[in-house]
Amino acid sequence: MTYDIQPAGSHYIDGAYVEDTAGAEIPVIYAATGARIATLHAATPAIVEQALAAAERAQAEWAKLSPRERGRVLTRAAAIMRERNHDLSVLETYDTGKPLQETLVADATSGSDALEYFGGLAASLTGEHIPLGEDWVYTIREPLGVCVGIGAWNYPTQIACWKAAPALACGNAMVFKPSETTPLCALKVAEILTEAGAPAGLFNVVQGMGEVGAALVTDPRVAKVSLTGSMPTGRKVYAAAADGMKHVTMELGGKSPMLVFDDADLDNAGGGAILGNFYSSGQICSNGTRVFVQKGIKEAFLARLSERLKGAVIGDPLDEATSFGPMVSERQMTLVQGFIEKGIAEGARLVTGGKRLDRDGWYLEPTVFADVTDDMTIAREEIFGPVMSVLDFDTEEEAIARANATEYGLSAGVFTSDLSRGHRVIGQLRAGSCFINSYNDAPVEAPFGGVKMSGVGRENSKAAIDHWSQMKSVYVRMGDVEAPF
Repeated sequence: MTYDIQPAGSHYIDGAYVEDTAGAEIPVIYAATGARIATLHAATPAIVEQALAAAERAQAEWAKLSPRERGRVLTRAAAIMRERNHDLSVLETYDTGKPLQETLVADATSGSDALEYFGGLAASLTGEHIPLGEDWVYTIREPLGVCVGIGAWNYPTQIACWKAAPALACGNAMVFKPSETTPLCALKVAEILTEAGAPAGLFNVVQGMGEVGAALVTDPRVAKVSLTGSMPTGRKVYAAAADGMKHVTMELGGKSPMLVFDDADLDNAGGGAILGNFYSSGQICSNGTRVFVQKGIKEAFLARLSERLKGAVIGDPLDEATSFGPMVSERQMTLVQGFIEKGIAEGARLVTGGKRLDRDGWYLEPTVFADVTDDMTIAREEIFGPVMSVLDFDTEEEAIARANATEYGLSAGVFTSDLSRGHRVIGQLRAGSCFINSYNDAPVEAPFGGVKMSGVGRENSKAAIDHWSQMKSVYVRMGDVEAPF
C-alpha cells in the first residue's frame, strides 16, 4: 500500500483530518487475523458540531455553483478513485476482511461508477414549464441542504459513494458516519472528493456508535437522513427523523427468496445461489437466502451446488487466489454460529459446512441446509452470514405465496428457462430489486431498494434524484388578480 492503515485523524472535517482523543476508542480489527491494525476515536459533541457547521457553510457555497461545475468535481473524483482502485481495494480488505479478489471489482469500482454517473447527470437536473393558457408555472429543483449518511459495515466505500454522489450532484452537503466496525474507507472517499475540487466541508466523515448517529439525525440543521443498516436500527432512525419531518432513505435488511424451477439451468441457478449466499461471506442485505427449489430437481441442485462449493478457496484475503474470506467480526461470526445451531436443532438437514475453521480470524465454512420449512428460524430471520436455506416446492402458485410470506421485501430472483414464467412470477413477488436468471447485480443505472420492512426510497439511478432534492413551483400570472373583495 502507498499509505498507512492508521489514518492521520479519526475524522475528516472541513477538508482535513481531525482528532479528538476524548472520544471513546474504536479499535479496527483485521478479520483475517483478529489483530488490531488501527485505533480511532468516536466523535465528541464538539466534533459533531464542527462537522455540521462545516457542512452548512460548504453547502451554501456548493449550491451556488452551476450543476455542470458540480458534476465536474464528481467525475474528477471518479477518475481519481479508479486510478487508485488497487490501494483502495486493499484498504477495503483490511477494513472488512473481504477477499481482494472481490474488493478489486465490487467496491471502489462501484463507488467510482456512482460518482461518474451522478456527475454526468448533474447538468440535466432541471425543472419544467407548465403552460396554463396566458399564465404558466415553472418548477425549480432545489437541494435539501445538509444531509446525513449512516453506513453499514459490509460495503464501506461503495455505500459512502452511493450516498454522496446523488446528494452532492443535487447541491447538498453531507456528514457521513461509517459503521464503527469498518471506519477506514469513507475517510479516503472524503480525501478524494477534496482533491477533486469539492469545497472544504462538503463531505465530512465522523466516527462513532449509536449516540453519534442519534446526535446527527436529530440535529435541526439536518434535512435528510440516509441509512444503510438493519431493520431494528432503521426503525429507530426513521422514528427520530420523522420527529423533525426530515427526508429519509432507509436501505435495510432482507430475507429474500430465490425461486429455482425444474426447467432452470442447474449451473446458472447454482451460480446465482452462490452469488446470493456466499459472496462477501454472505454479508449482503439483498442475498437470496431462502432458495426455493422445485422438488423434481432438488437433489440434483444440492449435489451440483455441493460440488461447486468444494472449489471455494478459503484463505488470506490479501491473496487474489482467495475467493471466500472471514466474517467481518467475532461478534458477527458468533451470531451466525447461533443460527447454524438453531437450524440443526430445529431439524434442517445440514448438507455441507456449518463449522468454524481452525485458523486465526473469523472464518466459517459455506453452509447449506436442506429440507428447511417456512417456520424454522433460519428461514424467517436475517442471518447475514454464509448460510443458505433450501426449501422444497411443488407449484408456481405455492412458491409465490411462500416467497411473499415475510415482513421483508428487498430482493427476489427467479431461475427458469421459460421467460414468460420468469416475468409472470417476478411480477407477483413483493420486492424492490429483482432478478431473472441472475442475482445480486447492482449497476448504478438501476434503482436499488426495498418494500415492506426492507426500507423506503431508492438509491442509484435517476430515481435517487427525487430523494436528494425537492421541487419548488412558481405560478406566474400575466394579467390582473381577481379577488372577492
